[in-house]
Amino acid sequence: MAEEGACVAVLDLQVDKGEALAAELRARDFPARFWRCDVSSEAEVSRVLGEVAAHFGHIDIVVNNAGVAGVNKPTHELTEAEWDWVQSINVKGVFFCTKHAIPLLRKEGGGSIINLSSIYGLVSAPDIPAYHASKGAVRLMTKTDALLYAADRIRVNSIHPGFIWTPLVEAHLKASGDLEAGRAATDALHPLGHMGEPDDIAWGIVYLASDEAKFITGAELVIDGGYTAR
Repeated sequence: MAEEGACVAVLDLQVDKGEALAAELRARDFPARFWRCDVSSEAEVSRVLGEVAAHFGHIDIVVNNAGVAGVNKPTHELTEAEWDWVQSINVKGVFFCTKHAIPLLRKEGGGSIINLSSIYGLVSAPDIPAYHASKGAVRLMTKTDALLYAADRIRVNSIHPGFIWTPLVEAHLKASGDLEAGRAATDALHPLGHMGEPDDIAWGIVYLASDEAKFITGAELVIDGGYTAR
């Protein structure tokens, strides 16, 4: 996003990593700043988005990317707290960030919201039920908001990644057993023969944020190496 001319507000709970990313971008002469933000807290989301708008002058792109996998248990073994923790970040986080971004986007006469769902917002698998439910919710939230705010020239789309080599996926595979064997098996789930990389998703986000995608709203951009094409 920075390479394409965006001012970048980095929001996360991981303060050290967030500050380091913002500093790395500034070192390349890109305007960037980090804010600590817990997306499960509506008050914090509202405050931080206001500070971002004040700092940069406006907001016209929102990427809802925060997410957790949760524990890998069958549904009948999940506790309410385990279920709620996943929904508080993956679902309520998208809700809060969208809710408090809409007035700011309306003020600018439009914008683009990109929600990170998953292949598991389209299909399912016999594991991590709370995660799958959350990503299905994000898919339908996206379509609803696309319809609600189309007249405001606010486009809302979802991205559905396959397995991407990130700390979340690495931790999931470690918890499931042998990491290298798990990685090889996960690679093989994708017809292209390997997991994706963060850049594969990032360029999809750049596209949906751009004027080149001006006629796209309520859509699902699937970036999954062919996983859901079967």
